Amino acid sequence: MASGSAAASSSNWVMESGDIPHVLAVDDNLIDRKLVEKLLRNSSCKVTTAENGPMALELLGLTSGEQSTLNGESKVNLVITDYCMPGMSGYELLKKIKQSSIMKEVPVVIMSSENIPTRINKCLEEGAQMFMLKPLKQSDVKQLTCQLMNLGR
Repeated sequence: MASGSAAASSSNWVMESGDIPHVLAVDDNLIDRKLVEKLLRNSSCKVTTAENGPMALELLGLTSGEQSTLNGESKVNLVITDYCMPGMSGYELLKKIKQSSIMKEVPVVIMSSENIPTRINKCLEEGAQMFMLKPLKQSDVKQLTCQLMNLGR
């Protein structure tokens, strides 16, 4: 099922050709968040960060009928989130995104430092596009952004 450090499910990536991918990176650990942000920027992505699930939901406009708080920026093409976070796990964030009529088509990638097959399968069954092991490498992010850009063409 998984080659290297990533496992993927098959669903559609939503991307206009020629656009710069806009990625929402969610991680409660500042160092991990900064690393993911840097790797994504190196792969020519626009990045918005959130330190937890509720903040991510607010940015996406999924809290109590609010509008997105991304200040008119382009819509998010991908959400990449840590699995283990206090308050709301990445799995719970994934479920909320997939239950939303406006965001359910947006691919969600789950990251974790723990390689637990049952956790990976649970996330993929719930609609995660991919499960990646931390620490992420530039090659992981490159694979992700290539998929994101190629499927929009």
